[in-house]
Amino acid sequence: MGLIIFLVLLGVFFLVVELMLLPGVTIGTILSLVSYAVAVYMGFERFGLAGGAVTLAAVVAVSIATIVVSLRAKTWRKLSLKQKIESSSMETPSDTVKIGQHGTTVSRLSPMGKVSIDGRIYEAKSIDAYVDQRSEVEVVGFENFTVVVKRADKA
Repeated sequence: MGLIIFLVLLGVFFLVVELMLLPGVTIGTILSLVSYAVAVYMGFERFGLAGGAVTLAAVVAVSIATIVVSLRAKTWRKLSLKQKIESSSMETPSDTVKIGQHGTTVSRLSPMGKVSIDGRIYEAKSIDAYVDQRSEVEVVGFENFTVVVKRADKA
């Protein structure tokens, strides 16, 4: 009787591993089915028709309960990663450059190119059609890692 219970629990273990760690039909499913099949076979062999039927019913009930509990959202929350990654691999221009700042084009903006603002070089996009090299520009916004500029007003 202890071996049958052990095989059923082993099948449950492999079922949980399959559901949570190895989604799809892989070795976890196969091992779970083999454990269940051996447990049911032993139930029929050792305890006859009634014992086999009880073993089969227990395997089905435990498997359904395991699937329902495993797939509930709150079940695995304690094991899941809760920390959010809010850093980036590089600094965004909006961290160091402010709207309204002035800079100089390093290359021609047609409409993309490079600008120098406070001694740092940034990828830039012009809202004007073209801006020549060494022209003064004003920051008007940001798109991802690009500074959006326009020709600076000559006062």
